[in-house]
Amino acid sequence: MNFFISSAYAQATNGVAASGGEANNIMTWVFLIGFMVIFYFLILRPQQKRTKEHRNLLGNLQTGDEVVTSGGIVGKVAKVTDEFVVLAITESVQLKFQKAAIVATLPKGTLKALDE
Repeated sequence: MNFFISSAYAQATNGVAASGGEANNIMTWVFLIGFMVIFYFLILRPQQKRTKEHRNLLGNLQTGDEVVTSGGIVGKVAKVTDEFVVLAITESVQLKFQKAAIVATLPKGTLKALDE
């Protein structure tokens, strides 16, 4: 009459229960490995691909490229150093940014089209 304590049952020692336990253990491993494969292809691999593309973008920056920063500022690269980029926003305004703040490069002539 114990409603709050569940009864403990002894494990059967015949071959049927033992093989059922092994099958359960194998299925657990199959699901775990399947989950890891899905996790890799849906999360890790695309993130690694984006990181590699961003690293290539930053490595190929040159003076004269038109870029967009993570803050939405559009400008032309005036100077590139190891860690920083100087962007010419207008003729008289130049701002210094970390390279990691550069999000994308724009096609040539985009700044002129934006001014019109």
